[in-house]
Amino acid sequence: MEYKRKQRGLSDITKKKISTALKGRRKSLSHSTNISKGLERYWSQIPIQKSDSTTNNGL
Repeated sequence: MEYKRKQRGLSDITKKKISTALKGRRKSLSHSTNISKGLERYWSQIPIQKSDSTTNNGL
């Protein structure tokens, strides 16, 4: 099978064109739900930082 793309890197111009074309596009309800579930899974695996006054330097 022959692929169109020969390399991974895209030029900045191509990235800008793709970005412009996708702006304002709405996601389906199922897609939004799957994104939400994936982010919940991701953040549930990351431990919450302990609130220690020495780590924050009082900020």
